[in-house]
Amino acid sequence: MNAAPHILLVDDEAPARQRLRHLLADIAPQFPHAIVGEAGDGVAALEQLAQRPADIVLCDIRMPRMDGIELARQLAGSPHPPAIVFVTAYDEFALTAFDLAAVDYLLKPVRAPRLLEALGKARRLLAADLEPLMPAARTRLRVVERGHVLLVPVAEILFLRAEQKYVAARTAEREYLLEESLAHLEAEFTARFVRIHRNCLVAVDAVAGATRVADDEHGEAHWVLTVKGVTERLPVSRRQWPQVKERLGL
Repeated sequence: MNAAPHILLVDDEAPARQRLRHLLADIAPQFPHAIVGEAGDGVAALEQLAQRPADIVLCDIRMPRMDGIELARQLAGSPHPPAIVFVTAYDEFALTAFDLAAVDYLLKPVRAPRLLEALGKARRLLAADLEPLMPAARTRLRVVERGHVLLVPVAEILFLRAEQKYVAARTAEREYLLEESLAHLEAEFTARFVRIHRNCLVAVDAVAGATRVADDEHGEAHWVLTVKGVTERLPVSRRQWPQVKERLGL
């Protein structure tokens, strides 16, 4: 963590972001920090964080395009997620927020002492470098292309394949590159995907069939899967075949 934590302000109302700036200025002697930017919704926040990471995100909940709850889910999939402090006028989201491992939940209008307390919690969490809790599985995965965030519905992903430092997510229309690990995606979406190879997960309900084919190189047969919506056939490793066979009911 930076000696002075980097903070991103996310709220769809400019006056609310300005008030947070004033409060942060008031507590700067007790909590040195650097504000790295502002965003009016979750999508804009993801785009900014892709360019300039933050240690702490002060985030509203009700916002257009992507609300704070979905933003927290998206950030939880990051290799080094920032600490999330919700700042909102609504108290009915508190349980959901803490299920997402939020550091704190502040109700507007926020007072400086309460903000200082929340930021202190965030700093202690970051200093401890604790593994974040796994929240409920996301419904969309974020992809950053040329500085813009695309949100790909998980339900449309046919398979996920590790390719060097990226994971390629294949839909019927095209391929997207994710900056996430295959192991993390497998743990989060274990109910939807099955591992068929050390570098590939396939959506169970996207499998159209399995075929045993001869291996020209070694003379041994192996299994390949046909996936709905694409012509490519996916090889199944001998090690994974028993699990794949069980999950697919073959």
